[in-house]
Amino acid sequence: MRELLETVGRFRKEIVETLSKLIEIKALSPEWGGDGEFDKAEYLMGKLEGFEVDRFDAKDSRAKYGVRPNIVAKLHGKSDRTIWYVSHLDVVPEGDINLWDSDPFKAVIKNGRIYGRGSEDNGQAIVSTLYAVKSIIKLGLKPNYTIGLAFVADEETGSKYGIQYLLKKKIFNKDDLFVVPDAGSPTGKAIEIAEKSILWIKFKIYGIQAHASTPKNLNASRRAMKFLLDLDEKLHAKFNLTNNLFKPPVSTFEPTKREKNVDNINTIPGLDVSYIDCRILPEYDVDEVVSFIEDVRKFYEIRDNAKIEMEIIQKESSPMTPESSEIVEKLKIAIEKVRNIKAEVVGIGGNTCAAFFRKAGFETAVWSTIDGTAHQPNEYAVIDNILNDAKVFAILPFV
Repeated sequence: MRELLETVGRFRKEIVETLSKLIEIKALSPEWGGDGEFDKAEYLMGKLEGFEVDRFDAKDSRAKYGVRPNIVAKLHGKSDRTIWYVSHLDVVPEGDINLWDSDPFKAVIKNGRIYGRGSEDNGQAIVSTLYAVKSIIKLGLKPNYTIGLAFVADEETGSKYGIQYLLKKKIFNKDDLFVVPDAGSPTGKAIEIAEKSILWIKFKIYGIQAHASTPKNLNASRRAMKFLLDLDEKLHAKFNLTNNLFKPPVSTFEPTKREKNVDNINTIPGLDVSYIDCRILPEYDVDEVVSFIEDVRKFYEIRDNAKIEMEIIQKESSPMTPESSEIVEKLKIAIEKVRNIKAEVVGIGGNTCAAFFRKAGFETAVWSTIDGTAHQPNEYAVIDNILNDAKVFAILPFV
């Protein structure tokens, strides 16, 4: 074990260089005006010497060369049973550029951190799992299990072209073990075994466009504000259970995106397009939440005699992984061996590839050591965390 951990440590410079390059390859989904993940996948393909490699490219005419790439790389062990490390290639947009201290797509190394969009989410996982296995290859070791690396597309916008596509290809077996390094804590203590259900809804709220000095008493913007605020209060009152596995321990219902309406200040909009992001505790059926929202929508339509259209953008839920599951127990052992940390199980409000594995019947653990800067300006990954995670991932197939 000592020799393997030391070998991981010797990859430090290459790990920093690889993550820096990954940050600079802008892998945005076509939904956000990007070309997809093709260039990033091509770069990673050049890093997989010693692996058995397959590519599963999902067709998407909007993306570069019409595909969304998914890489599957294996190192065969003493058993065909596989431990999978699953990370995603795509990143989110930078958001307000004025909130960044540097170019979001130019890696900056400072104070033991690598700054840049996608550094933590999910570049850290890509390099920590990659160099964990490269260390095993370098030493010529044969792990107890086959190790599978899956670098997938489209995680940030629904996973249709990513992990869902791979699941349809049936490359995973029921007795395989799965780790998704896409959530965690700054201490490395938190193993995620449950995710809140996710529900994204788009509302088109209609009014009558008019000059602002002669309103027709049906201002779409005002209607939207009243409807969304009332819906927000009603959802929190109705679905108010707590579960201390999660932080926050409650279901959340957040108004988020609002589309541009009129161009000028002195015109009342005839249409408001707004969105809410719901993260729902597993105690609730998501369809029950949808039905409740539909009832509120109908009330406002009838009361105002004006349309409110509702579109579900994303709806996902998954069962929990039992705390006693094999992958959780093995991961706890590996973390304690390498880090001298007694890990604890948690739930999260985010949505990762683990949700799709769990729905498909695969018990999956989510773990990494992160400060939680994903999707924020000045996102970063701590270099020592990357190395320490890689050491755990290198040891796990021998547990």
